[in-house]
Amino acid sequence: MGAPPTSAAAGTPVRPDPGVPAADRALTRPRRRLVAAAAALVALVAVGAGSLLDLRTPTPTPTGAPTGEFSAARAYEDVQVIAARSHVAGSPANDQVRAHLEQRLRGLGLETEVQDTVAPEAGQLSGAAGGATVARVRNVVARLPGTDSTGRVFLVAHYDSVQTGPGGNDDAAGTSTILEVARALSTGPRPRNDIVFVLSDAEEACLCGAAAFAASHPLAADGGVVLNLEARGSTGPVIMFETSRNNAKLVDVFGRAAPHPVGTSFAVEIYRALPNDTDFTAFLDQKFVGLNSAYIDGGAIYHTPLDTPASMDRGSLQQHGDNALGLAREFGRTDLTDLRSGHDATYFPVPGGLVRYPGWLTLPLALLAVLAVAALAWLTRRSGRASTGRLAAGFALALVPIVAAPVAAQLLWLAITTIRPGYAELLDPYRPIWYRLAVLALAAAIVFTWYALTRRRIGPAALAVGGLTWLAVLGVLLAVAVPGGAYLTTVPALAGALGGLVALRTRQTGPWPVVAVTAAAAVGVVILLPTVVLLFPALGMAMGGVAALVAVLLGLTALPVVDLLHPQAGGHRGMRALRARRLAVLPAGAAALAAVVLAGVGLVVDRFDAEHPAPTHLMYAMDAGTGQARWLSHESGPQPWTAGYVDGVADVEDDFPGLGDGELRVGPAQAANLPAPKLDVLADSTSGTERTLRLRLTPQREVRLATLHVDASTATVLRAEVAGRSVPVEPREGKWGFGLVFHAPPPEGFEVTLTVRPKGGQVALRAMDASDGLDALPGFRPRPPGVGVVGSHSSEMLAVARTYPL
Repeated sequence: MGAPPTSAAAGTPVRPDPGVPAADRALTRPRRRLVAAAAALVALVAVGAGSLLDLRTPTPTPTGAPTGEFSAARAYEDVQVIAARSHVAGSPANDQVRAHLEQRLRGLGLETEVQDTVAPEAGQLSGAAGGATVARVRNVVARLPGTDSTGRVFLVAHYDSVQTGPGGNDDAAGTSTILEVARALSTGPRPRNDIVFVLSDAEEACLCGAAAFAASHPLAADGGVVLNLEARGSTGPVIMFETSRNNAKLVDVFGRAAPHPVGTSFAVEIYRALPNDTDFTAFLDQKFVGLNSAYIDGGAIYHTPLDTPASMDRGSLQQHGDNALGLAREFGRTDLTDLRSGHDATYFPVPGGLVRYPGWLTLPLALLAVLAVAALAWLTRRSGRASTGRLAAGFALALVPIVAAPVAAQLLWLAITTIRPGYAELLDPYRPIWYRLAVLALAAAIVFTWYALTRRRIGPAALAVGGLTWLAVLGVLLAVAVPGGAYLTTVPALAGALGGLVALRTRQTGPWPVVAVTAAAAVGVVILLPTVVLLFPALGMAMGGVAALVAVLLGLTALPVVDLLHPQAGGHRGMRALRARRLAVLPAGAAALAAVVLAGVGLVVDRFDAEHPAPTHLMYAMDAGTGQARWLSHESGPQPWTAGYVDGVADVEDDFPGLGDGELRVGPAQAANLPAPKLDVLADSTSGTERTLRLRLTPQREVRLATLHVDASTATVLRAEVAGRSVPVEPREGKWGFGLVFHAPPPEGFEVTLTVRPKGGQVALRAMDASDGLDALPGFRPRPPGVGVVGSHSSEMLAVARTYPL
């Protein structure tokens, strides 16, 4: 098999006969096809294994580790204290946790204080609760003074938990990490820059603790570098998933100083587009710079009673600590006066480190990839591997698996959730590995089937070029719309084009064409395989189609290697051709069978039981004025246990605006002997058309939050103050024109001053407070084994409301 024949006069290639065997239209044509295929597969498997092994968490360090090192075992001792029980903001349990934190930090000789204030929310977490949000917060703040400070480094984690779980991971992991990092730093030489340890309150409620510190604490006045530590699961690598804008210098420090740097600019782009918030949001609002990190796998326990210390992967805790300590030391000795670079970096993990390059290279690289693929298409046509028509067909047909695999993955998950409806309330299944593998097998089946059906007619070279063309096109689109994610397709497309050019320009029957295309595919494996693995826990199985899409892109980068798995059917006739075609569909059949088997294994293995309960959501709401009570649930398709309480659908916003809008599952409930919050008028004055009411809202029991809403048909709220702090007045549609939510209200209550324009004689106000726990309510039947609590800020809520006409 030599080069294609040429015209003696012109020296130009002669168009191949349409009957040229498909094997002769490939980018590589090794004589020993089986050996080449085996060698290429071994190489790619080795590269893939190395990429995945690099995502492993480190071995936890024991308590006897040197004092200057981070020890997960030492930090875990604090986890057990912090997450001994649920400790929602404002609760006695949270007071005990705060006392422990103060004791630990003061014991290290650090300047320690508690910032006790009322603060507004950060981000947009409270929108569903129907109004402006504030909270009483008590942040624990400690400082390690620097020797010649150029700025401040802030290590931040929140110490409160949700009401439904003890927060063993979220965020006892971050809090205990900071305590252990503080110990390690305080036992060694003092850093150049100040290190400030901020253990914030009320993050779960409204990010109010971080907002209070960032906006009003004296140590935050000049800004600085923030390292926020979070967890949204129980295991997996710690991912640096969010940064401030113009992050190139920050990312450079991360790549150099973090011992286990896992992070991608693609994750940063995704997170910026999502409506999610952490304490980091509050610091970004105040123009700080910094990095946000978390481990995110094992999301089924997130915000549930299962988020206990025992559920924690100590390796993830060790990685949190190693990275936080390394970054604190590096930023502690770095000149902090200028960490804004003017542009974002593009970065992604590779075995042994973090690749990073300036963001301004994103579009030029994407255009270069397009040119390289165009050059490959031209050379492919010139060398006789494909005609213009075949190249166009290859490009058009490559869209089939790109579309089909994500759709098939979503349909697969729809089928699984139909069989196991409890999954709809989980961030991820308890044991998701089988379902993740099923999605990957399904994507492989689609790619193999598509390739087997089109290879003989279109030709392997045209299909390979078509796949790379889509990668290059997507790279340009991403470079314009989502620059941090462009590397996902740009770099593999560029590598694939260069590999193909080398293969076509070298001796076709030697080893170098196979080496070239294998090396190009290896680049795709290094970039895309970790992305697939990280996408599953990041987005959950409900969005498994995104991981399937990236898996297909990986398959398109490896098409020349995939082609080596196919027998040389071209040119054969009769039974040999039929046998070759049957062999060609074996990979597709095997992958399809694997997808079915893996999904089936998942359904068998991941059953709900006492240790992995089916999540259920239930609330209780009572109108103290009318004596009517209801059970409420957010479940779209109620579990059997929940169905024993709710039997209809209704919108309860008019009666309980503090619970948010939207339809809920509802059912009748017995009225409990519970008092409504008390609303006292402290002052009432009128000036012109304006009426000013100074009120005190006092809960009559231990509650987590209190709300106050004004009936828009009786008055328009012009100005509002809570605990002496102005809050925004943003009119809402519907019955309640103004709303206020106060998290962790003090037992003695709080003052609210409203300036309104009345529309009649009386102003109607709706007061509500909410506690947690349904066990003592009449008619409540405890959950049996195998039935659990869904991770939600409203699960197990007990709300009591009353209307006050003034």
